[in-house]
Amino acid sequence: MPIIRIEMWKGRDEQTKGKLIAEVTKTVCEVAKCQPEKVIVVIEDIPKENWGEAGRQASQA
Repeated sequence: MPIIRIEMWKGRDEQTKGKLIAEVTKTVCEVAKCQPEKVIVVIEDIPKENWGEAGRQASQA
């Protein structure tokens, strides 16, 4: 059973997340030859102040 974790900045609405889950599931099923019922997608919203890049907080960019 594929488990897909998506980490992204906080702030996307429920509709956007639903579309992302649907499209990721569809692609995984096509590539991995599995049924949608076997795919789990986990979205983790991360505040920009908890995300660092190039030695700086993303909230400071």
